[in-house]
Amino acid sequence: MDLEEITFSGWTAIEEKKLHAGEKPKDEKVYTMYHGTFLKYVQRIITSGFQRSSDGMLGSGVYVSRNIDKAKCYPLNADKKEAVVLKLKVRVGKVKKIDIDNHPLQKSWHQNGYDSCWVPPNCGVTAIKSGREEDCVWDPARIVVVDVACCLDDKTRWDLRKQIRGMNNHGAKDGCSQCHQNTSNTGSHPIQSCWTCNKQICPFQKKHMCNK
Repeated sequence: MDLEEITFSGWTAIEEKKLHAGEKPKDEKVYTMYHGTFLKYVQRIITSGFQRSSDGMLGSGVYVSRNIDKAKCYPLNADKKEAVVLKLKVRVGKVKKIDIDNHPLQKSWHQNGYDSCWVPPNCGVTAIKSGREEDCVWDPARIVVVDVACCLDDKTRWDLRKQIRGMNNHGAKDGCSQCHQNTSNTGSHPIQSCWTCNKQICPFQKKHMCNK
């Protein structure tokens, strides 16, 4: 497995490198993904989490993508002023690849023991006209909102980011307050003080700058 080292004061965190567009998500890993939705729904998502859709191309679940351009296409036919793209951390669990039309598990992957499913880019699934990859996650608790990736109104984006930081700092939705990874299946992360600046850090966060 390809790994990269991320070093900061007193700690070295190991995490998986970013996947290439056509590379399958590895079981049980955490990935950055995106979700496009209406602005009017964002505050509820931040405070209460996602809700599974009742149906869709891949059945019931929360639809996300590692491709931000895919997320920018949603909601369909929405005024861009009313659309927001959320940046997420997603713990994918056990992943099923769906790469053909009418796949036997296209809508029943969860009932067959999978936590999420993945449609590779340009695989020929006719329902995805753009050819961009798509993911569907069964359990909303596997998803943590970490930022606002796209929002036309600067003040709204700032207010939403402030709300997200506030929720994460209070441990909402089973997310680590420092690295923002979903901890619902792993237990809380060991938050400790940096031995240089004494700021609270998580050994799994990507970077840390000491306050001097």
